[in-house]
Amino acid sequence: MEFYGEAPTFDLTYSDVFLVPSRSGVTSRLDVSLAPGDGTGAQLPIVSANMNSVTGPRLAATLARRGGLGVLPQDMPLQRLDAAIRWVKDRTIEFDVPVELGPDATVADALALIPPLDGHGIVLTTPDGSYAGCIPAVELEGKDSNARLGDLASGALPSIDAEDVSDPRAAFDLLVAADLTFAPVLRHGRLVGTLSRTSALRSTLYRPAVDSSGRLLVAAAIGINGDVAAKAKALAAAGVDTLVLDTAHGHQEGMLRALAAVKSLGLGIPLVAGNVVTAQGVTDLVAAGADIVKVGVGPGAMCTTRMMTAVGRPQFSAVLEAAETSRDLGAHVWADGGVRYPRDVALALAAGAASVMVGSWFAGTVEAPGALATDASGRLYKESWGMASTKAVQERFGRLDPYELARKTLFAEGISSSKIYLDPDRPSLEDLLDMITSGIRSSFTYAGAASLAEFRERALVGLQSASGYDEGKALPVSW
Repeated sequence: MEFYGEAPTFDLTYSDVFLVPSRSGVTSRLDVSLAPGDGTGAQLPIVSANMNSVTGPRLAATLARRGGLGVLPQDMPLQRLDAAIRWVKDRTIEFDVPVELGPDATVADALALIPPLDGHGIVLTTPDGSYAGCIPAVELEGKDSNARLGDLASGALPSIDAEDVSDPRAAFDLLVAADLTFAPVLRHGRLVGTLSRTSALRSTLYRPAVDSSGRLLVAAAIGINGDVAAKAKALAAAGVDTLVLDTAHGHQEGMLRALAAVKSLGLGIPLVAGNVVTAQGVTDLVAAGADIVKVGVGPGAMCTTRMMTAVGRPQFSAVLEAAETSRDLGAHVWADGGVRYPRDVALALAAGAASVMVGSWFAGTVEAPGALATDASGRLYKESWGMASTKAVQERFGRLDPYELARKTLFAEGISSSKIYLDPDRPSLEDLLDMITSGIRSSFTYAGAASLAEFRERALVGLQSASGYDEGKALPVSW
């Protein structure tokens, strides 16, 4: 990357910069490879944040099916984290993760999990796992909230036999031939997943992120306190593919000790550590054993660190400096936080990030943890919160005695509750991935780059004023 004109003498956010088009020989955005090449095995440079309101097993599995990497949060008890990793590993890579409920569940139960939109549905299963029917989500709209799902599924929706699906194009053609937009997929009478026309089409365009055994990739985070080595060994035994050692201030002695302890185990999986914002922070973490350094203090939508403490750094400059240092050391960086639009992801990659970690943007999706809720105007949302907030602290330390919990809660910071609204045009994680990757691919073609490495080399970045940034936004109404 180079600046278009003189390099600035002050730090920059993503809003302060833009990409200048260059001569290009790339004829199609589909000719571009987005693989980050950071040793994780991911095929997309997108990582979901290890936040309780962002990454659960379902979102992690869905993201990996499309090539990204989900990081399960450290606040999950070790036993649950183990189970979540194994659950993701057991999901099929060919078909969507089904949303399952029992026949006695109600319409209200279903609508807490999935909106009444075409291409989605609820699969009914019995306690022993037997398939009991399927209801397209659109048929839930206007139904009595107390209606029993088993009664609504009396007219069984046709299912697809997994053996008939030879490839994604065949899956799409099967749905079209049966005049279906959504269907359950069975193998020998047992549910293995679901399909929609859109998901079948996506499978022709995305490459799943899988391990050497062909199972979906999944990452998990751990803190730096307690017996970190024992936790790391337990997660590695469960099958985790990447381990993230995470704390708000990554450039501290506690992190360096924990990282060195985990590195000495020789687990054979990439180690990520953070967060830092300086070249020295990167140098010290890599020396202690990090393969990837997580960069970002304060740019996240749920984070109040900069306003509370004045600590942090504008994200574009932090990533730029950290990435340059990491390259010299043979390591990589993830840009963590601060992305609001696909342009920001592209700029983080131009600055040298191998991948970009997304938090709140993904919290408002069907696949994110938590129940769907409706506000007074009828808009759907999910709740999100910062990982240093009172809500997160209470969840993390809920087993402490009341006095110790009160002490930890007293100095919590960050937003404890925020409504993240579902985009009615892009309610799912996959819808957002379509938008983000489409933007990134186009950014590559404007730069004349066919790979992430070429993009970092060829990206031409200019500085802009606040009015210059506003000029680039589409008008919501006609003038």
